[in-house]
Amino acid sequence: MPQINQITFRVADPEAQVRFYCDVLGMQRLGADCVGYGGAQAALRFIKAEGVYTPRPTDMYWKIALSVPNLELAHQQLAQAGIACAEPRQFEDVRYLAHFADPEGFPIELLDHAFKGERDTAGHDPDAFGGGAHLSLLTLRTADIAADEPTLLGWGMRKLSVQPLTDYGFDLHSYALTDEDPPNAELTAVENRTWVYQRPYTVLELQHVHQLSETTDTDRYVGALIAGPEAKAGFPNGVGLGETPVEVI
Repeated sequence: MPQINQITFRVADPEAQVRFYCDVLGMQRLGADCVGYGGAQAALRFIKAEGVYTPRPTDMYWKIALSVPNLELAHQQLAQAGIACAEPRQFEDVRYLAHFADPEGFPIELLDHAFKGERDTAGHDPDAFGGGAHLSLLTLRTADIAADEPTLLGWGMRKLSVQPLTDYGFDLHSYALTDEDPPNAELTAVENRTWVYQRPYTVLELQHVHQLSETTDTDRYVGALIAGPEAKAGFPNGVGLGETPVEVI
């Protein structure tokens, strides 16, 4: 199945990053510099950078998200590993989440498969990170969703969810190279949200920031590879990653 295939991070210590994602987050080595959970999820590749990445709220790249069956378990496991992580919280009717960063400062979001208090705990692996994590989202920022979306749809991506958050100054739009339909044809429906977080593949999420005039290049530090039969070269205006763009093959 076509998918978001790889996300490349340029870091000061690639081997230390590989060990962190494997030893703490439960990923497997997929090559000398790649890790991942396998299947249809994106792999993470770490290569040497000349500088240090400092996240900014205007960056095109925002984060990856790991979805887990048990958010509290993941939080506890991070604490035991000495990793600072925000307390889990229910964010509106959008997601039950927590945030932390990897050793080089790249943001990571933890998402529960369910909203707080609605979890089905059957079948989870208590020895796995969060009960069994997967890389569910690659989140980029955009200043112009109307300009970007036609390109994504032209690649063959399907829109799975829209999450309006007007009071916070942004909305979230989810896309994937998939044949699946969301549970509700109304894309703003709440039930589509947790369904997206449970997909076995990595979903592209665009955070449309309402007051953002343009995004800041992050091409020196982050790139991605999206593979799909209908994809065309390039990436939509306002979302691309500069000299190391999202490549489409």
